[in-house]
Amino acid sequence: MAIGDRLKEERSRLGFSQTDLAGVGGVGKTTQINYEKGERSPDASYLAAVAGKGVDVLYVVTGERKPQEPGSLSAEEAQLIERYRLMSTEGRNTINSVSEALATFNK
Repeated sequence: MAIGDRLKEERSRLGFSQTDLAGVGGVGKTTQINYEKGERSPDASYLAAVAGKGVDVLYVVTGERKPQEPGSLSAEEAQLIERYRLMSTEGRNTINSVSEALATFNK
């Protein structure tokens, strides 16, 4: 898988549109598209900017995932917690029951 493919994968994982991630990286949408198509390579300032929004730049550049530090949350985990906190008590109880059932089922 090429850098552009991994960048697109990270963008999708984080829920950004091409326009959104282009804005974060300080480039235009066309440039973002060219990065993802492999027609152009992102520079260091772009990579630093998108890293600040959760893009695993090590993965984008090398194909190797960044080792997660003990106790740290991935962007996906942080998003789940944020959504959980916005739920009603009933919604939280439902999520707790479902997650407990899934965790037991997947052992």
